[in-house]
Amino acid sequence: QVQLVESGGGLVQAGGSLRLSCAASGRTFSTRNMGWFRQALGQEREFVAAISRSGGITYYTDSVKGRFTISRDNAKNTVYLQMNSLKPEDTAVYYCAAGRVFGSAVLDSDSTYDSWGQGTQVTVSS
Repeated sequence: QVQLVESGGGLVQAGGSLRLSCAASGRTFSTRNMGWFRQALGQEREFVAAISRSGGITYYTDSVKGRFTISRDNAKNTVYLQMNSLKPEDTAVYYCAAGRVFGSAVLDSDSTYDSWGQGTQVTVSS
């Protein structure tokens, strides 16, 4: 497992943008698929976006396609989530997740991931 620390959350008006960052510890970052999940108050955690080990494959849930972009910098052990055109329904705690070393490529399943960050709150006002 790795330690993950998210940052970049906050309060933004609808239509605005935020960029989340997730810094990982250790030397195995480049061997792990990375994902972002979110959990709104009273709801189950849901998949948002994921990126493969090399960054060559990205995958998004339908509700964020065209608005969110996931990227990674393996030299910095960091994954990002650029969120544009934010909507009130994007309000949630956002969690970074790290997949197992050379693990499953089923990027939208939370069972693929064995390490989770503490979460960062994103609030979008209308």
